[in-house]
Amino acid sequence: MWLLFLIPACVAAVVSCLRLVRMTATADALADQDALRPPEAVGIGLYETAYLAGGPDRVVELALVLMAGRGRLHLAHTGWTTVVDPKGRSRLERAVVAAVGPEGQCRTDELRRAMGEHPTVLEIGARLSLAGLATPALVQRNTVVVVRQVRHALLLTLVLLAAAVALSGFTGGEVIAPFAWFSLPLILTSGTLLMARVDVYPYTRWASPVGQEVLRELRPARQHGLADDEERDLLTAVAMNGPAALPDARLREALRPHRL
Repeated sequence: MWLLFLIPACVAAVVSCLRLVRMTATADALADQDALRPPEAVGIGLYETAYLAGGPDRVVELALVLMAGRGRLHLAHTGWTTVVDPKGRSRLERAVVAAVGPEGQCRTDELRRAMGEHPTVLEIGARLSLAGLATPALVQRNTVVVVRQVRHALLLTLVLLAAAVALSGFTGGEVIAPFAWFSLPLILTSGTLLMARVDVYPYTRWASPVGQEVLRELRPARQHGLADDEERDLLTAVAMNGPAALPDARLREALRPHRL
């Protein structure tokens, strides 16, 4: 009877691991292509840094912090965003103002979701992907999915093993046989996950391996303690680490997800 539990465990393990191996081959092919493209050919500004560090959501967070710091938006700790100055200074700022709506006020969470899918934000990622600095969004999403599938296959194997032992009524040495057979999908899935930590995990990030090297070289440049330098240091910290880098507790609260 326990073989009926072993079969789906093996199928789930083999299918999920094959998908992960296939994704590894795709990611390696992308890495080989990226190595032929000089990252110096792409200008890395604050928004590009934000995308490499945290994807579209980080770009939106940086835009909101920048606009709030310069008095163009008011971010309330209650979860609302209000337009103070409707004249955007850049294409992204104009997109933010338009996304707020004609009433000049909206929920911050709704604004972030809308801007995370806005073409202006997605174009930043597309440009970085073409330069080999960002993992293509489709590859990044698919990699996360297949790694999760292998984890689920590992958990499924453990559950099916426990069910097989509990329902089959083994006694004494009889329990050795199912443990021995179930060790095959367990070894396969756990070994594949260990491999993924080295070969695949870098592709679950927004930055490609080349982009991650560029990101590690970016550091806030402190010069003479000028106000402009301090502002850029703060914005760079937000781009790299998100709203947690903000010293203003009310602003951090304003950017925290709020549930209605």
